Amino acid sequence: MLQDNRPVRAPSGVRRWRGRLAELLPGVGLCLAVTGISLALQAGEEHAFGHPYVEALVIAILLGMALRTLWEPSPRWRPGIAFSAKQLLEVAVMLLGASISLAAIVASGPVLLGAIVAAVFVTIAASYGISRLLGLPPRISILIACGNSICGNSAIAAVAPVIGADSDDVASSISFTAILGVVMVLGLPLLIPLLGLSATQYGILAGLTVYAVPQVLAATVPAGLVSTQIGTLVKLVRVLMLGPVVVSLSLMASRFRSDAAEGRGRRFDLLKLVPWFILGFLGLAALRSLGLVPDIAIWPITKTAGLLTVVSMAALGLGVDVRVIGRVGGRVTAAVTLSLFLLLLVSLGLIHLLRLG
Repeated sequence: MLQDNRPVRAPSGVRRWRGRLAELLPGVGLCLAVTGISLALQAGEEHAFGHPYVEALVIAILLGMALRTLWEPSPRWRPGIAFSAKQLLEVAVMLLGASISLAAIVASGPVLLGAIVAAVFVTIAASYGISRLLGLPPRISILIACGNSICGNSAIAAVAPVIGADSDDVASSISFTAILGVVMVLGLPLLIPLLGLSATQYGILAGLTVYAVPQVLAATVPAGLVSTQIGTLVKLVRVLMLGPVVVSLSLMASRFRSDAAEGRGRRFDLLKLVPWFILGFLGLAALRSLGLVPDIAIWPITKTAGLLTVVSMAALGLGVDVRVIGRVGGRVTAAVTLSLFLLLLVSLGLIHLLRLG
């Protein structure tokens, strides 16, 4: 009997996975390196100032853009960069659902909850209108509107894959929003004596207008513990609005697909109406609200989501053409600034109209 000395080959499925992994590793590794530098810079800020003025998420996209300006990635790097910018971001958005609990909504009270919902939806609509009037494309207008109205960079990152925004749109939206976020942290406390705001009113105002939770803490700590507690609660409830807004955008986007224009009857498909990661987000939020996600798991899930988001932002920065941002820079700056000013006016109006605080 002849002995078969041919080498044993791995199954075709395993070979495909190995090939895909080898294809992704260079780009993903590059994004992880940019992420590591960004996290180290944020840690340096925290050590020097007690809190970060510029978060690692923003640093990552700026570093990625700087690297992309000096060096254009070859085809070897692009698959991993594209994977980090899309699939890893979708996983991050899904994991954020585990940190959402309905208890925060119930604790805020019906009047304050109504004010938060009104502020979010009014400013989304008005900010989108402002951006379109300034001649910005629909996708970047949606990013600016959601970023200003909900939670800045995190909202932009979550909405981008749903509406199909490209790297240039995301990078320009985040860059200008981040700059104004720092300005808000430094300038908002000046309104306390100018407008005669109480500690509770100022906390509500900070929660309704400042972009990120760490920035809310930075803006309210100088005003005292009451402002910090109220501001954090309002901000967390405002973040909860990200889920309904993203689902609404998913449903709206599905109406304008090319096959709808053909007038053919279509079979209902939930996964086509709402992306898988949004369903995952809602599922984890429901499990969290029912107490089926243990408290001990929340911290590692949240940190993993944050890390993946920073990796994705590094990838987005690496895919950005700075010349495109330069062409829309003035209009984006005007749109973000006017939208933020509008958010301040709406928030102050609701505080006084509803006698909040």
